[in-house]
Amino acid sequence: MHDLLCGKLLGDGCLTKQLGRKPRFQFTHCKQDKGWSEHCYESLSSFLPLNPPKYRKLIDSRTTAGYTESYIVQSRTSEEFCRLYEIWYPLSQKTLPIPYIQKHFTDRSLAWWYQDDGHLKQQRGIPRKIILSTDSFSKKENLFLIDFLKKKYGLAFSLDNQNRLLLYDQFQIIYFLKLVDPYLHESMSRKKSPPGTQRKIAARTSIYLPNNIVLIKPTSEINSQYEKLPLLIKIISDHHGFFKWYSFISKQTRITNGYQIRIEADHRKVLERLRVESGLSVSQLTMCCFNL
Repeated sequence: MHDLLCGKLLGDGCLTKQLGRKPRFQFTHCKQDKGWSEHCYESLSSFLPLNPPKYRKLIDSRTTAGYTESYIVQSRTSEEFCRLYEIWYPLSQKTLPIPYIQKHFTDRSLAWWYQDDGHLKQQRGIPRKIILSTDSFSKKENLFLIDFLKKKYGLAFSLDNQNRLLLYDQFQIIYFLKLVDPYLHESMSRKKSPPGTQRKIAARTSIYLPNNIVLIKPTSEINSQYEKLPLLIKIISDHHGFFKWYSFISKQTRITNGYQIRIEADHRKVLERLRVESGLSVSQLTMCCFNL
């Protein structure tokens, strides 16, 4: 339960407390995300005293329609919410509770947070950027989140000038999306990893490899390494293991040597597929083969 609450309170969830009363937990989602609101309610209501999602329409002159439509889930009071309020609102204002996050944050937390406050920017079916809207947190809190995600997952988020967390590296974006995919609700399909378009690889192309790999006959030697591609497919299917392995070998090398080669047709087809599945370039996939 606490891993879900951790993700929800990092996202759209909050605890409200009126003077002289006990705190209540609530979250609101737009009308289009009714399915996600219902899913969150159903997931949490077995453990917490929640009321079902309630439709709400508010006048809002800032919008084209002149109003907004949403679904709000509000709780009844409980001792659990009193404890959570003390943890998350020590000075009556939401403050990231570092020990609580470190203890309870899981892949499900990441997925719930992403579905609440995350955005996947795509370009022609290729994921280009992940945004986590953390502008309500302080810069110091966001720097903690960046450090936490780096240590826990190896994900190198950065902070933009709107105080949001950004992830640009395509290899890391693909890994992030695979981490959260098992927990994404069907109503959040816009945030799922896209099928991807397999862009053609030219028969004659340039490959850049670490300078510790010295080739005499680049075309034949690299095509020989591509015989390991079936093995690489199996390794990539384990996204946890592959991410750690590739992160390790990429730190040990510096790419400096370029080779003009001709890639055999069968190998090109496999490389086109793996480039979509992994987020790695042809040169990076080639380096993987040399390290198998």
